[in-house]
Amino acid sequence: MHPLDLTVLAAYLGATWLIAARFARRHDSAADYFVTGRRVPWWAVMASIVATETSTVTFVSIPGLAFTGDLRFLQLALGYQVGRVAIVLFLMPAYFRGELMTAYELLGTRFDSRVRRIASGIFIATRSLADGLRLFATGLIVAIMLLSVPALAEATDLAAPWLSPTAQALVAAVIVLGFVTIGYTWVGGMTAVIWTDVAQLVLYLIGALVAAAILIDGIPGGLVEAWSVAADAGKLRVFDASMSLTRSYTLWSGVIGGAFLTAATHGTDQLLVQRYLSCTSARQASQALLVSGVVVFAQFALFLGLGLLLYVFYTHHAPAAELAAFTTPAGQLQPDRILPTFIVNHLPPGLAGLVCGSALAAAMSTLSSSLNSLSAASVNDFYRPWRRLAAGAPALLVAARRATLFWGLVLVAVALAAIGLSQRIVDEVLGIASFTNGLVLGLFALGVGTAASPAAAFLGVAGGAMGMLAIRVLTAVSWQWYVLAGAVLTVVCGLLAHRLLEGFGTPGLERDDR
Repeated sequence: MHPLDLTVLAAYLGATWLIAARFARRHDSAADYFVTGRRVPWWAVMASIVATETSTVTFVSIPGLAFTGDLRFLQLALGYQVGRVAIVLFLMPAYFRGELMTAYELLGTRFDSRVRRIASGIFIATRSLADGLRLFATGLIVAIMLLSVPALAEATDLAAPWLSPTAQALVAAVIVLGFVTIGYTWVGGMTAVIWTDVAQLVLYLIGALVAAAILIDGIPGGLVEAWSVAADAGKLRVFDASMSLTRSYTLWSGVIGGAFLTAATHGTDQLLVQRYLSCTSARQASQALLVSGVVVFAQFALFLGLGLLLYVFYTHHAPAAELAAFTTPAGQLQPDRILPTFIVNHLPPGLAGLVCGSALAAAMSTLSSSLNSLSAASVNDFYRPWRRLAAGAPALLVAARRATLFWGLVLVAVALAAIGLSQRIVDEVLGIASFTNGLVLGLFALGVGTAASPAAAFLGVAGGAMGMLAIRVLTAVSWQWYVLAGAVLTVVCGLLAHRLLEGFGTPGLERDDR
C-alpha cells in the first residue's frame, strides 16, 4: 500500500477521537454516559442502528457469500423487516414506561432481579464472544494491508520469528484497533458512539460504492457483462423455497428465522435497545427502527452486488496469481480474504486507504457500541443493585468508565485467541448470537405475554438452554432456526414449570428486587 493510504487511515482514526472529545464534556451522570440524556434525534439513532448492525463481518463476509454462492442472503433481510414491526408493536411502548437504562430492567420489573441478571448475564457472555470475533475480522483486513507494505512485511520477520507474518500482523492490528476503540468509547460514552456511528455509516457506504465503481470499470463491458456472467453462473438466485431445516438462507428460514432473530437482537439485546432509550419518545425510537430496516436491506443488496462483481472480475479478468492470496495451499477458498485482496491490489493510492477505512468504520461502530452496552449491563444490572446506589450517584459514572476499559480488554483477548479460527466467520458470529438470543427472547415473551412466576422463568431458561445444546450437538439444523427454537423451548418449559409449581402449591420463589 501507498503511504497516502496509511495517512488516510490515520486521519480517520484521529477524526473519531475528535468526535469523542467533542462530546466528552457532556457527561454529568451515568444516564448521560449510557443513554445520552435521551436527546438524540431519530435520524442519528437510525444511522447508529444501521452502523451497529454492520460490522466487518458484513463488509467482508457478505461479499464472500455472493462470490461463493448467490443472493439468497436477502431472504434473511426480508425477515429483518418483519421482526422490526413486531418490536414496534409489542416491546417499544414498554421500554418508555420508565427511565430505563438497560433492556433487562424491564424483566426485573416483571419478575425480579434474579431473572434480570440471568438475561443480562447471557447478553454479556454472548456479546463479548461474538464481538471479539468481529474485532478479529477487522484485524484480518488491517493485517493484509500491513503485509502489503514491504518495509512492514520485512519487519515481521524480526519482531517475532516464531509466529507467521500474518499472525504477527494480526496481533498488532487487533491491539491497535482495540485500544483506539476503547479510548474514544471511554471518553465519549454513548453520545460519542452514536455520532461516530453516523460518520462511520457515511464513510463505509462511500467506500463500498467506490470499490464497486472501480470493479465495474475493471470489467470489460461493465455492468452488462457482469450481469450476464453472474446470470450464466446461476448467481442471481434470490429465493429458495426448500423446506429443509438443515439448509441456511432459504425463504422460510430467512423470513421466519430472520424475524425471530431481529426480534431478539433488536428487541431484547442491550446493544440496540440502548439506542432506542437515547431517543426522546417511543414514537421517535420506532421511526428510527423501521427506517433502519429499509436502509439495511439496501445495504445488504449493495454488499452482495459487490460480491458478484468480485466473482466476475476474479474468474474472468484478474491475474490468475492473485487467486493464491485468498486460497490455501490445499486449494480451499477463503471468502473473507477476497475483498481485502482486491482493495490492496487494485485501488489507487488514497482510495485504498479510504475503502480500508470504511471496513474499519464498520467494525469500530459495532465494537464501540458493544463496549458501551456491556458497560451499561454490568453496571446497571449487577454493580448498582449490589452497591444499592441511586441512578444519579457519581460513583456510577466512574464505574461505567472502568467497565468500558475492562470489557475492551476482554474483546481484545477473545480476538487474539481467535487468530487460529476458521476464516468463514460470518456463520460463527451469527451462530453464537442465535444460540443464546432465543433464550432471552423467550424470557421477554414469558414476561409480556404470560403470568409465569420468577421461578418458572428461571426453569424456562434452563430448559431452553438444555434443548438448544441438544439441537446444536445432535442435529444439523441451520443456525437461522436457533432463535425461534430457543424462544419456543424457553416459553414452553416456563409455562410447564409454572403449571407444575402451581400444582404443588409453590407458585414461585420469593421476589428478590435488589
